[in-house]
Amino acid sequence: MKKIMLFAVLIVAITSCSPYKNVTTMNSMKEDLKYPFAVNYVQVNEDINMAYVDEGSGDETIIFIHGLGSYLPAWQKNVEVLKDSYRCIAIDLPGYGKSSKIPHNGMMTFYADVLVQFMDKLNIPNAVIAGHSMGGQIAMVTAMEYPDRVNKLILVSPAGFERFNEGQKDWFRDVMTLKGVKLTSVNAIGTNLAYNFYNMPADAQFMIDDRIAMRTANDFDNYCYCVVQSVHGMVDQPVIDKLDLITQPTLILFGERDNLIPNRYLNPGTTEKIALVGDENIKNSTLVMVPKCGHFLQFEKSEVLNDEVRKFLK
Repeated sequence: MKKIMLFAVLIVAITSCSPYKNVTTMNSMKEDLKYPFAVNYVQVNEDINMAYVDEGSGDETIIFIHGLGSYLPAWQKNVEVLKDSYRCIAIDLPGYGKSSKIPHNGMMTFYADVLVQFMDKLNIPNAVIAGHSMGGQIAMVTAMEYPDRVNKLILVSPAGFERFNEGQKDWFRDVMTLKGVKLTSVNAIGTNLAYNFYNMPADAQFMIDDRIAMRTANDFDNYCYCVVQSVHGMVDQPVIDKLDLITQPTLILFGERDNLIPNRYLNPGTTEKIALVGDENIKNSTLVMVPKCGHFLQFEKSEVLNDEVRKFLK
């Protein structure tokens, strides 16, 4: 207990000397994270209790899956608008946000299995699956493994279209360590999240504030472990050579100024080149490139995404 209190005091001291002076500490991610919608919980299996929001109604149900290190509020600008026409469910993946943080292997098939168990618990026979970044790769794996449960796919800046050789995969495994994630500095947290945007909107600041505050949470270590395992899962279960197995109608959206895809160190080049890999290999796909937009497209250009989703689902 003394160590936790000392760590909290240290973080307060650090943040008071940084641009993030108003950030608070956190005892528990589950209890202290503030979400824009009412939060529900469902026990999907013996180990995992999943947090989700369930808004709106309509002929289609959209399940939104966040990306690496993120959480369901990343979709708040989309749920808020699209709930007028569709049932919108945004989830916290196991290990993230308010969901259980029991350590797991982080494999893409693990997440796909959990997603289908979640759908079973909510009596959802099939749905439109929307995924951002890593969530996009999870959505694609779900569509391949459980084709009858996925009506359509919405892939927002998805991971999975970029090819990595074995040496590059080892680089990811070496770079992403538990210690490295856990000890990310306050300034690095701000820089890393801002790098997700072409022009970071002011109302995205909560993502930085939450990420700084959660470092004092009692479930933070397991969250960090989950982030590391998720990176391993993405590189260990690539989908790039299986894209032709996706038969569902698919909407693909990328920001033209995405700083994360492709990886600027390993595969320098244009985002559009990577986007075209997915568009050309997924049989029934539509690609939308969004100008003046970065990786966090659903937040930075939410109005574009919401309009494109409506057109796609009609």
